[in-house]
Amino acid sequence: MLRKFNLEKTYQFLLISLAFLMPLTVFGANLIIVIICILWIISGDFKSKFNQIINNKLLKASILFFCIHIIGLIWTEEIYWGLHITHKMWYFIGLFPILYTIVRKENIRNYISAFLFAILITEVISYLIWFEVIGEFKNAIVSNPTPFMSHISYNPILAFAIYLVAYELLCNSKILVFQKYIYFLFVITMSINMFITGGRAGQVMFFAVWVILIFQWLNAYKFKALILVLLVLPSVFFTAYQTSDIFNTRVDEAFHNISNYEENKKTSVGLRIVYAINSWELIQSNPIIGVGTGDFPTEYQKISDINTPELFNEKDSNGGSLDNPHNMYILILGQLGIIGLFSFLAIFYYQIKLSFSSNERYFRDVGLALPLLFLLIMWSDSYLLGHYTSLMFIFFSSFLYKDFEKS
Repeated sequence: MLRKFNLEKTYQFLLISLAFLMPLTVFGANLIIVIICILWIISGDFKSKFNQIINNKLLKASILFFCIHIIGLIWTEEIYWGLHITHKMWYFIGLFPILYTIVRKENIRNYISAFLFAILITEVISYLIWFEVIGEFKNAIVSNPTPFMSHISYNPILAFAIYLVAYELLCNSKILVFQKYIYFLFVITMSINMFITGGRAGQVMFFAVWVILIFQWLNAYKFKALILVLLVLPSVFFTAYQTSDIFNTRVDEAFHNISNYEENKKTSVGLRIVYAINSWELIQSNPIIGVGTGDFPTEYQKISDINTPELFNEKDSNGGSLDNPHNMYILILGQLGIIGLFSFLAIFYYQIKLSFSSNERYFRDVGLALPLLFLLIMWSDSYLLGHYTSLMFIFFSSFLYKDFEKS
């Protein structure tokens, strides 16, 4: 039998390791997850663990969301793909409850510090590639230096890291003067890094981060916060547009492809518009329970063959194919209908509700920022299907919404 003291110490070491590895390596993070799950199962004390889980409404909403994917397999013809999608959602019923029962309040700073240290490493390597000090490798090229993951995942994770550091800088009155200088430098370098990489959703998230931060910083002065937002955000956008070639190009491409949609259906933005239009037809034919957990690709293809036959099996510039409409809400509505979407949105509802009910400002503010930012970026991609962003979402959720006193 594992001794409780040693088990607890091991859990915390593994959690800090997971926080560090999750922005760097799929294999490393998954290895830590497997070890945590095995220890959690063999350590017993299931009554206490069950009581913690069942007494948290967010966890119950998360488990329900997963279970609806299981139920959706009943009317799915493509069982293999349905099982594939369900497997991608296991974090909501497996990892989330496990992490929730083992996180400790006194180690939250260690979790976040490990995560930010990993972001620092990624950022340094990104700059080294951009300045051509080292060669291109993995996903990173000089024009888009994101070494450990694609820009689709990297920029949203970087934006959340910017939020965490900037929040300490603006809202934590207890930090020392030298820490302020370090945090300020870190925020500046991460912000520049945001615009030398090509993730448009993450860049949109970056601007949303500053809106949230300014209102949280000037909490008692809403009008001043609004004025500051109206002054700062256009200035940052204009500066980035004038100084970053990749940001300039991506913005111009997005506006051009939207305004000339009919001629640009095969672009990244054009295909997203096509996905939305065709998927809406699919959703209208199955509004309540959807087409099933695994049938979205085949049912979508039928509609696409009629409406947009010129895009048969077309992939966008990021390699995304017709099995993913690049919009989390459309995907869930198509698969599981309104019932599935309500169960999905319930997760964010309880995150926001629990953040407002917290007595500590940090949990209230950061706990509100996380769902708001994800609710925004999921309009442009299915960010809770991807490994990096979904793991970050679940990891931070495991301690931001835990009532440590009751637990």
